[in-house]
Amino acid sequence: MLLGKVIGTVVASRKESVLEGATFLLVKNCDFEGNPNGPTVVAVDAVGAGVGEIVLYASGSSARLTRLTDNRPVDATIMAIVDLVEVDGEHRYMKDGFGRGPASKS
Repeated sequence: MLLGKVIGTVVASRKESVLEGATFLLVKNCDFEGNPNGPTVVAVDAVGAGVGEIVLYASGSSARLTRLTDNRPVDATIMAIVDLVEVDGEHRYMKDGFGRGPASKS
């Protein structure tokens, strides 16, 4: 899986019938802090991600292993929305609002 930031959407009013209902998002690879730094791909969204979110996505044949993309002609699929990236005990990225629930004192 790869770490990426959703930077936009793609609308296709006409598409192969097996892709009807799929949402397409533009995802740019990013570093641990969520800063875009690599290539951009069009990915099928399997989890309800939105623009500005940091996500985990798979490409190649692994992209076709979700319920939504099984046996469909896709090359990239968003499989998770990232809440936290921790490297060597240091929080490098934290989604806004993460860890600020009722039990949190921050």
